[in-house]
Amino acid sequence: MPASGRVHDRAVLDALESFRPEQLEQTVWRVARKGRDPLRGAIANGRWNAIGEMEVLYTSLERDGALAEVGFRLSLEPVWPSKIEHQIHQLSIEASKALRIDELAQLENLGVDVARYQSFDYETTQAIAAAAHFLQFDALIVPGARHAATNLVLFLDHIQTLPELVSSEAVDWTKWWARGRR
Repeated sequence: MPASGRVHDRAVLDALESFRPEQLEQTVWRVARKGRDPLRGAIANGRWNAIGEMEVLYTSLERDGALAEVGFRLSLEPVWPSKIEHQIHQLSIEASKALRIDELAQLENLGVDVARYQSFDYETTQAIAAAAHFLQFDALIVPGARHAATNLVLFLDHIQTLPELVSSEAVDWTKWWARGRR
């Protein structure tokens, strides 16, 4: 049994093994609360990681994709949390064995209900990520759920080269909201 305790679906493992791993070396975007290390990953329950299974770094290939992901979460609050400050960070990343499943049809073939992809039903996407992690992929290239952008999820314990911070700037949520959250 894998270290996480998860038993992987053999069909998902077989399907993922048919994908050709990709090498990536590029700049990505990440939004984090001011004062939080932008290179620190998430271990909380998310679309591409279950609690305690692995540490992932959620990023987007597009600036607006990163803003949309965090902006959506903030918009769920009963009152917009105006006192919380965020920064958007540009990171330089390298991945040597990335798994590209950036089309909804590919996700559907892996068992994801694409009509519910934007929901908080993470069970299937978490199972895909756990299987990819088990197969030693170091990143996932996936569709964004909140913006028509492509996201990159790094498995921090598998990447050879840690991401590097390129630049940071304050996020103006009022301006982002006013321009239609895109």
